[in-house]
Amino acid sequence: MSQHIFRFAPSPNGHLHLGHALSALLNARAAVALQGRLLVRVEDIDQTRCTPKLERHMFEDLAWLGLPVDEPVLRQSEAFAHYRAALERLQDMGLVYPAYLTRAEIRGFVADYEQDGATWPRDPDGAPLYPGDAAVLDKAELDSRSASDAPFALRLDMKGALERIGGSLSWQEAGPEGPALFNPAVRVAADPAAWGDVVLARKDTPTSYHLSVVVDDARQGITDVLRGQDLYHATSVHRVLQELLGLPEPVYRHHRLILGEDGRKLSKSNRDTSIRSLRQSGMTHAELRRRIGL
Repeated sequence: MSQHIFRFAPSPNGHLHLGHALSALLNARAAVALQGRLLVRVEDIDQTRCTPKLERHMFEDLAWLGLPVDEPVLRQSEAFAHYRAALERLQDMGLVYPAYLTRAEIRGFVADYEQDGATWPRDPDGAPLYPGDAAVLDKAELDSRSASDAPFALRLDMKGALERIGGSLSWQEAGPEGPALFNPAVRVAADPAAWGDVVLARKDTPTSYHLSVVVDDARQGITDVLRGQDLYHATSVHRVLQELLGLPEPVYRHHRLILGEDGRKLSKSNRDTSIRSLRQSGMTHAELRRRIGL
């Protein structure tokens, strides 16, 4: 069997929090337990929010956690050509289209649709499925926006993508920690249609999370993707893109989340749960591990 290769892929758009610590340490433990490797990837597509200072702080936190960092580190900001090539392949298949509706226009359309008690379909994250430009904009407005410098998103024609693939999709799911790490993976049925026409890129952003993550995992030879349970359903989208682009299928492992006092997953805006603030306040590595259940 080939060597297990895991990855930890944070974004330097804020300080890492306890949830990141859990994910980083679980990946490190899994790599050791399965005699594999752990790679670090910097997801810095957002060049406005991701800064060199925050990246430096991120690596200081990872060093304090004892996370090994193999060089060279893959930075998404240096890989735009790879995402562009993948997007062009999907465009050549006729599976990508420009979408001009703004978030406000989508919200307005859904609110009008639901005002009499009807329910507009939503994706697994709770966002309304894209209704299509023609549901809101007349032809003259569409022509005007396409001929102008109006912002747009490039979306995947999910129906066309699934017709091209044919048959059903699934992914391999295995245990994220403890003895379950060694259990054989089981096949989980994917439901990509539940996501509708997902965004692959925007006018001012060369790639989306969905597109970049599958391209990067393939480029780094990732065999095991160990990430939070909040991304469990997104695996359906990633399997579609892997099939369309001919990319390898890793084993997925989704771990528990660290939740805040309000029951929601942690945010980088919560300073009281950031690794940096906790270690500056005197928390030891052992105390942090106990707090996150390790």
